[in-house]
Amino acid sequence: MTMRYLSRALLLATRARYRCGYRGLSTATGHTTEKSVPYATTLKEEGSAAKGPTKPLPESADVVVIGGGSLGCQTTYHLAKMGMKNVVLMERDRLTSGTTWHTAGLLWQLRPSDVEVELLAHTRNVVSKDLEEETGLNTGWIENGGLFIASNKQRLDEYKRLMSLGKVYGVESYVLSPAETKDLYPLMNVDDLYGTLYVPKDGTMDPAGTCTTLARASTARGAQVIENCPVTGIQIKTDEFGIKRVVAVETPSGTVRTPCVVNCAGVWARTLGQMAGVNVPLIAMHHAYVVTERIEGIQNMPNVRDHDASVYLRLQGDALSVGGYESNPIFWEEVSDKFAFGLFDLDWDVFMQHIQGAINRVPALETTGIKSTVCGPESFTADHKPLLGESPEVRGFFLGCGFNSAGMMLGGGCGKELAHWIIHGRPEKDMYGYDIRRFHRSLTNHNRWIRERSHESYAKNYSVVFPYDEPLAGRVMRTAPLYKELLQQGCVFQERHGWERPGWFNPEGPAPVQDYDYYGAYGFQPHQNYTYSQLLEKEYTFDFPPHHNVVRKECVMCRNAAAVFDMSYFGKFYLVGSDAKKAANWLFTANIDKNPGSTVYTCMLNKRGGTESDLTVSILTPEGSPSALAPDFEGDAYYLAIGGAVAQHNWSHINNVLQDEKFNCKLIDCSEDLGMISIQGPASRSILEGVLDEDLSNDAFPFSTHKIVTAAGFKVRAIRLSFVGEMGWELHMPRESCAPVYQAVMEAGAKDGIGNAGYRAIDSLSIEKGYRHWHADLRPDDTPLEAGLGFTCKLKSSIPFLGRGALEKQKAEGVQKRLVGFTINEKVPLFGLEAIWRNGVAVGHIRRADFGFAINKTIAYGYIRNPDGAPVTTEFVRSGEYNLERMGVTYPAEAHLKSPFDPNNNRVKGIY
Repeated sequence: MTMRYLSRALLLATRARYRCGYRGLSTATGHTTEKSVPYATTLKEEGSAAKGPTKPLPESADVVVIGGGSLGCQTTYHLAKMGMKNVVLMERDRLTSGTTWHTAGLLWQLRPSDVEVELLAHTRNVVSKDLEEETGLNTGWIENGGLFIASNKQRLDEYKRLMSLGKVYGVESYVLSPAETKDLYPLMNVDDLYGTLYVPKDGTMDPAGTCTTLARASTARGAQVIENCPVTGIQIKTDEFGIKRVVAVETPSGTVRTPCVVNCAGVWARTLGQMAGVNVPLIAMHHAYVVTERIEGIQNMPNVRDHDASVYLRLQGDALSVGGYESNPIFWEEVSDKFAFGLFDLDWDVFMQHIQGAINRVPALETTGIKSTVCGPESFTADHKPLLGESPEVRGFFLGCGFNSAGMMLGGGCGKELAHWIIHGRPEKDMYGYDIRRFHRSLTNHNRWIRERSHESYAKNYSVVFPYDEPLAGRVMRTAPLYKELLQQGCVFQERHGWERPGWFNPEGPAPVQDYDYYGAYGFQPHQNYTYSQLLEKEYTFDFPPHHNVVRKECVMCRNAAAVFDMSYFGKFYLVGSDAKKAANWLFTANIDKNPGSTVYTCMLNKRGGTESDLTVSILTPEGSPSALAPDFEGDAYYLAIGGAVAQHNWSHINNVLQDEKFNCKLIDCSEDLGMISIQGPASRSILEGVLDEDLSNDAFPFSTHKIVTAAGFKVRAIRLSFVGEMGWELHMPRESCAPVYQAVMEAGAKDGIGNAGYRAIDSLSIEKGYRHWHADLRPDDTPLEAGLGFTCKLKSSIPFLGRGALEKQKAEGVQKRLVGFTINEKVPLFGLEAIWRNGVAVGHIRRADFGFAINKTIAYGYIRNPDGAPVTTEFVRSGEYNLERMGVTYPAEAHLKSPFDPNNNRVKGIY
């Protein structure tokens, strides 16, 4: 290609932009195969696709992996390594021909997630060590280090958080001053730097080298890799229980019978999903970088991520690859199934925003030529996380796609977890953040939601990850009955699972969420004076947020008087049918063999004893005529109330267990039909006595019981429970009842100082009381015994339940980790990921933290391990001296095995 300097490209792009204005949301840029990617080899062979399959197709396979990119190769390798012999990888062209072949191949070890740090570590081990030991082949791994650039204090604070987490996992990293950074990277401009984070053992992978070596290692273990074999259909059959299951894969060269398909088709994964009736919520975009000519002195320099300039610089021998994430990426509207080893023409108008940042960071680039441009398709998702796991629609159809241009670095870890998922029914690690079931089924085929959220996630990929951020895209998809009423009262909503749930209440008035403006891209007019967005921006801090005192008032109101929480977004299911009691005994860890009218707090486990959910189960009696409050049933029935953000996960888990165990019962979803408001606090009884036609005394209505009562003329199910550690009742009712019942409660409570409170208050109040939050304190890789929830498990009974065997074994051997609460006396905020030091040794990290206003201290919970590998006993916990490390600074901490607030649980019993 003609020599072009970066500075010249910037000038030309600026002129073009001035001439043409912003392009539309869709751009019909052509594609070409003439550009060159910066690798010594690719697997491209001219005309290869016309030759037919490279091997005869078997009649059947235990697993068919579709797509020969990073994920397909890694999943096949790990399935074979775990002992599965009859595995077939089908690639429509040659390995890596889709998106993998042109990827930048960067691997950064530190991410703001403990699970991702573990996944990245596994990928690094596979490509840097394991494959070479197994095959004798070099994958092309280069360990040149990584450097994160901070241009402001908040960015450096974020990096210090990563450094603290890295210490727990043994990831070597250093915070460098601008001068130290200049010594490490002499070509860098450090005049505008606040500091940097240097990780010496980060590096770069070679796509072709990695994937060919993975294929070689897989076939050596008995797997088959078949190229030039496009899939044209997925056969699905409905079994005698009405369950859809994968039975075969169709190709032009024949059909392969299989009970399991893994969709690793990248950009093409959505089309493959449609063949099976499975929604795959991802979208294709153009993603680009340029490769420079030789730069004197750049050899052996680390890779660079300058997040604030939205640019990365990848070492390429004696040159650099320069790329990033822009606010106006080009959507690939018509994904072609003929596209292989192809690239698009680079749109300089879009790409130019990266050039200025790159030249500023490495001024030598201004006079450096461009050797090649690389603009290829990549798949992106609504939260910039991959899509993994078994689909909710079809059993045996697994996803391994949507990697947001991080498929190389996450491939090893995710391939291993996906293989374990397929073989054992669940991954080893907590993969909920990647599980397709994290999205509600109403969203996974909603094109506007997928497009908006994927755009925002792409545009914000390099933004600082702040604790209280919320999306602006894809909002107001699911609203509770009180949405409009609470909005007028100043509710600042959070988005969870598509629901708008109350976050906190702004005393200065309404802050509605507006339609997504694409941050002014594609000709959209950005919103002016957007109150909701302005409130979010004020919370972009790692200090106490500016609305800290507003949340404090909500918490104090609940502790001293009463607060109303709209919890209508909760998942609300009925379990009914002739085998309902059998199913409930097997699903739930707690003993549910109780009288109707009882409500039980319980967990649900996987077979390894990991916690798939915590929820409340109410034992029902028939109510005469069926209604939303009591469905028609014979025998036993149960009402399940589950955190709304994880409702789809729970729905799928329960249904899978019912199917696997062949229980004759069904799960009914009433989440949209019922609302739920919770009235909590010492004044809750006196307030509700003026609203409910029921005796609310301790004797008549004890804790953990429920009744159908009348409130403001409407039938409601009142359940005496608490998420915040106070006396209180939840009122579950049909949607149309919610507003009048809410108004009656507020009117009755006015004399007592009742008011609205949101989930920010629940987070604070619940951690103060020591209540667990699923997926923060409690995950699928944590058991109830480790989490201090042994009391929810019916181990003293003889009743079998899912996961019981694993718990009994763990109880006999002792737990290897344990959830411990900590308080610190110095008033500093913690948000999770902080390192836990015991007697000077890192023993874990904080999972969840918040400020407790009743005890006036920061409270944090995290799992600790014994560095000697011995069980974590009560004596071990109590005998240590603890410090919590926040951004490189340690603070003395006191460990707690019981909540420091109301440890005897008097308040929930109404004893004040």
